[in-house]
Amino acid sequence: MKAATTSVPALERGLDVLELLSQVPEGLGISELATRLVLNKNAVFRITHTLMARNYLERDPLTKRFRLSTKFLTLGLPQIGDVSLVEAALPVMRALRDETRETVQLGLRVRDEGIIIEQVSGLHPLRIAVDIGLRFPLHNNAPGKILLAWQSTSDLKETIERIPLTQDTTRTITDPKSLRQECEQVRERGYATDYAEADEGIHCISAPVLGQDTQLIAVLWVSAPSKRLPKGMFSSVGKQVMLSADEISRRLF
Repeated sequence: MKAATTSVPALERGLDVLELLSQVPEGLGISELATRLVLNKNAVFRITHTLMARNYLERDPLTKRFRLSTKFLTLGLPQIGDVSLVEAALPVMRALRDETRETVQLGLRVRDEGIIIEQVSGLHPLRIAVDIGLRFPLHNNAPGKILLAWQSTSDLKETIERIPLTQDTTRTITDPKSLRQECEQVRERGYATDYAEADEGIHCISAPVLGQDTQLIAVLWVSAPSKRLPKGMFSSVGKQVMLSADEISRRLF
């Protein structure tokens, strides 16, 4: 007797669209989606517009390309009981922003990238600001180093061997051994720094938000122009960021 199938073709096609777009951050148009998925354009049109109506996709008005929306972030955010990560973090982030007067951000790891899930803008007229949902590499910035460092030794080695270590500024660490040593120091110190390693003129300092079993939940960081956050302030601001990250952990548990 032939086993009954439980697949839902329309749902499978919708998931195919989502999975393909998850691999193409810049997005794809209807024709590109149809070609890659071997579907007719009318089917892709219906699928993409249904997903867009439910806020799972967004469409660039100029390029007409579809890409995943930030709604997926809210679906996967850690939640302890009735308290979500963002709910627990926002009051602490605002307090840290008020102390430092600089932009405070919160992020997670998604596969081999970090992603910003919340932001509290700084109080200066000139401040760092990005879009929620922005993805960032793991090797050339403070939050990325936290996401790398809070892995097992073997996972850290495998990740560093797998990800591209691009040279983004003269200070970017691109040697795998040096990056592993940097991550070891980050783990011992409790916070990570970005000394203009991703972008010239921008520094950031990050610390881990940990669970009860010291498992990494998220990363918290402060971003600022290098003139307002010079290397001489890294230690003092690092302590502030660590205290704030610990407070978020306490609010979750």
